[in-house]
Amino acid sequence: QVQLVESGGGLVQAGGSLRLSCAASGRTFSTYDMGWFRQAPGKEREFVARISRSGSIAYYVDSMKGRFTISRDNAKNTVYLQMHSLDPEDTAVYYCAARFADYGSWDYWGQGTQVTVSS
Repeated sequence: QVQLVESGGGLVQAGGSLRLSCAASGRTFSTYDMGWFRQAPGKEREFVARISRSGSIAYYVDSMKGRFTISRDNAKNTVYLQMHSLDPEDTAVYYCAARFADYGSWDYWGQGTQVTVSS
């Protein structure tokens, strides 16, 4: 079992930055991929980024490349999402997720953290 707890969300003006954190517990952190997703009001949850177990490989949805950076610190059991140049369309609940396989569905989810970008 893996527990994930996100933090770092809040209200920020357009053009600003935020760094989200997701603390994991329950199993060896370096044994699973980590990802970030988001869900805007009235929309389905969408993929944002993921990072490999070692942290050496990261993937992003095209629209977020260059603005968002995913990273992880396996010593601290934490994954991060650094977000720059935020836009009101980035307003959403952001979730972190963990999976043990290289592909497919995600096994564990956090409760989410709200990010609100004002214009």
